[in-house]
Amino acid sequence: MHTPQNNCWHQHTTCCPCGGGISRRTFLQGLGGATLLSTALTGLTWSAIAAPAETMPAGRRPLIVKPILAYDLPKRRPQSSWRNWGGVQTEAAVADETNRIKGELKKLQAEADFPVQFLPIAGVQRAADLDAVADLAAADVYIVYAAGGWMDVFDKLAKSGKDMIIFCRHKSGPVYLWYEIISPRFLRQHTDTLAVKGVDDGDVVIDSMAEVMWRLRALCGLRNTLGARMLAVGGPDAWAQPKGVVPELVRKTWQFDIQTVTYDDLGKLIVAARADKAALDAAKARAAAYLKDAGLKLETQKPFVENCFLLDQVFRALMAKADCRAITINGCMGTIMPLAETSACLTLTLLNDDGYLAFCESDFVVIPSGVLLANISGKPVFLNDPTYPHDGIITLAHCTAPRKMDGKTLEPVRVLTHFESDYGAAPKVEMRKGQVVTNIVPDFAVKRWVGLLGEIIDAPFMDICRSQIDIRFDCDSLTLAERMPGFHWMTCYGDYMKEIGYAVKRLNINWEMIPKA
Repeated sequence: MHTPQNNCWHQHTTCCPCGGGISRRTFLQGLGGATLLSTALTGLTWSAIAAPAETMPAGRRPLIVKPILAYDLPKRRPQSSWRNWGGVQTEAAVADETNRIKGELKKLQAEADFPVQFLPIAGVQRAADLDAVADLAAADVYIVYAAGGWMDVFDKLAKSGKDMIIFCRHKSGPVYLWYEIISPRFLRQHTDTLAVKGVDDGDVVIDSMAEVMWRLRALCGLRNTLGARMLAVGGPDAWAQPKGVVPELVRKTWQFDIQTVTYDDLGKLIVAARADKAALDAAKARAAAYLKDAGLKLETQKPFVENCFLLDQVFRALMAKADCRAITINGCMGTIMPLAETSACLTLTLLNDDGYLAFCESDFVVIPSGVLLANISGKPVFLNDPTYPHDGIITLAHCTAPRKMDGKTLEPVRVLTHFESDYGAAPKVEMRKGQVVTNIVPDFAVKRWVGLLGEIIDAPFMDICRSQIDIRFDCDSLTLAERMPGFHWMTCYGDYMKEIGYAVKRLNINWEMIPKA
């Protein structure tokens, strides 16, 4: 058997809590049998957890991809049909195709805006050949180049439970056999309906590496979200829902590892940090440097900003202790203010701009969508309150928002008080007019997410939460109003509608994109 190989191209990055090399099915089943109640961080002291003021988060774990070339080497038989369709049927053609795949994947990796690692290409003809492929178990996803080969190859790979993308050539190189028969033979298994668990028409790509790219981006985001660890100050919650119900649904669906810190413990840490001259001096110095930004206008008291930077140091230290890069605050509109002597709004902005995932309100109805969208896009996300859609416009607002909404550039900002309390420091981020945004609208039951693509047309200054944008959309306003579930939305610069749908279908969450009018 001829087994093509290539070099292992990779992008270095740090690890996430969920390790590679297991199938999505095994991962979910394994965690599903575990006890995943919130774990309280106890015995915390500032002297034990204090870290450098600008501690930075770990990055996304790379998606591990195994390319597999399925092919035939038929032998001529006189006066008989001796070969199937396809242009990869000799040793020389297999070698050429291997080099073609290697070049395409190398280019894809160079252009990818997410971390991805490609394992060596394996060439197989029959399912038994897969037994000799040593690194199959290390992969998160297979890309099967379906030039030829027997159906038992596809069946065996599908039964592994790992994600699989099936690539067929029409005009991007020698035509593939499975360009003809991938649907009737494999996906439908000689019937009229889809018959393979975990693989469907959305996993088939013809010719386009751009189509492969966005699917891998989606799977990278999903792999970094499943099993994510998150720090919940004041415990997990859900907007206007019975206590504990939604967090438990989130644990079952997303397998989040939720670590909790009580407000009593947080208050003690803040008092100790304030008594730590080095921590206090660092907070004041960082605040002073931040306020020199030409794109910033201060419209609240400077001590509120300094206290936000001190709170930022405490939160970074807590996340380092919990070994996570995500945090949410329960009771952020009142409970935290007497402890921190500011609001947490600007603090959450600072964390998001540095690559953490920081959310207010501890609303686990919407938080999983934010973690997933951030892990797919590589950009900060904006948790917001929606209003009522009308005339093709809806206003989205909250008192905290990232400034680096594109992941790179600080948007202009006015730093005011938190609106409802008229206290503390909260950013009015002047988000970019004309920017296309992805909006996710999750339901309370963790069964249905609605997706809406929109465009920022204004960043007004109404008497509502400070960071506010008007979004224009192309669908019928009444249709949107009737189909909006839940409450909070999640918003991100860019169009990631396809990626979100491709990821959440694997968790049996229905993705509904609102159609254009």
